[in-house]
Amino acid sequence: MEKKFTSKANSPLTIYYKLLMNSIWELEAFYRKREIIIIGAGFMGLWTAISIKEKYPGKSVLIIERNSVPMGASTRNAGFACFGSLTEVIADSEKMGWKKTLDLVKMRFDGLQKIQHYFKNSEIDFDLNGGFEILNHDEPLQKMDEVNQKLKSITNVEETYFLSRHKIQEFGLVKSQYLIENPCEGSLHSGKLLQKLLEKCHELKVEFLFGTEAENITEHSDEIEVHFSKNLSVKTDQLIHCTNAFASRFLDKEEIIPARGQIILTEPIEHLKLKGTFHYDEGFYYFRNLGNRILLGGGRNQDFKTEETTSFETTEFLQNHLENFLKEVILPNQHVEIAHRWSGIMAMGTKKTPIVKQLSERQFCAVRLSGMGVALAPKIGEIVAEMI
Repeated sequence: MEKKFTSKANSPLTIYYKLLMNSIWELEAFYRKREIIIIGAGFMGLWTAISIKEKYPGKSVLIIERNSVPMGASTRNAGFACFGSLTEVIADSEKMGWKKTLDLVKMRFDGLQKIQHYFKNSEIDFDLNGGFEILNHDEPLQKMDEVNQKLKSITNVEETYFLSRHKIQEFGLVKSQYLIENPCEGSLHSGKLLQKLLEKCHELKVEFLFGTEAENITEHSDEIEVHFSKNLSVKTDQLIHCTNAFASRFLDKEEIIPARGQIILTEPIEHLKLKGTFHYDEGFYYFRNLGNRILLGGGRNQDFKTEETTSFETTEFLQNHLENFLKEVILPNQHVEIAHRWSGIMAMGTKKTPIVKQLSERQFCAVRLSGMGVALAPKIGEIVAEMI
């Protein structure tokens, strides 16, 4: 007579048989203890790992990433290499004072310089073709000289922002009244940058577990245990949270508000005049040329509540709104087809400053990058390396 074994999902017998699925080779090679574990393989996690390995080459570092490729905002953004438009800097100075504003701008500016120091422009399609901001009223122009004076020590140029009205016609932005230019900004290929960072991490012997989600974290007096599915776990001495908008799962006491940014990309446009990166309405709209196509994103200020989500879906309302913006502001009187649509998830808060701090005896975080992760992550990684 055949004997059958039945047990509840989490009974000791079931757990025993699940554990038998992993060989001793897997447990001792891939799931062994590391000195440092970083959760999140986006820009923040990768730059943090690089900074740690450069400062402490002998430390073992493991990055855990739940997706097959990093998602969030790192590979789903608009590819801007920017540090703040004129109206954004003015608004920030009024809200949090000049010292904090300038500290933030400097960190972004230095971060962009670091990217160019580490990688050739051709490797990541870095194009310093200028940043522009469209204005339809002259109030910010009254403060432009003051802002330029404040930023001079950061950018090392007399005029970080200046009026370029002649380029309105050149770019075909005929419905725009003013155009502010910033020669220190440009664009890059976010996917290629991420690939180069992964290459750098492998060169420094950073290890990875892709397709692996941290489901629970247990902090003991002498170590931390990160639990996965299938009753697997990895132990570590120190843990760093670098999952930005998705960090609230473990950091429920921190103010982390997800902010979805929806994007559209046009089909190729013959004789496209537009070249550079552009901001509109204090940065709530952003667009650029991608070769001879237009990449446009933003507009979440039209539907703030709906866009406070970690869902990667796009909505009919905002997609239609972006298409109308494209036709009315960027390419008036032109018919263009949309080739691609997607969204990325940023992390915001009532304060613009990132959350970079020690959470407990053995846990740290670097999150809430307010849509500026490309520029901020290289320098914040250095700060985290000093903290550990």
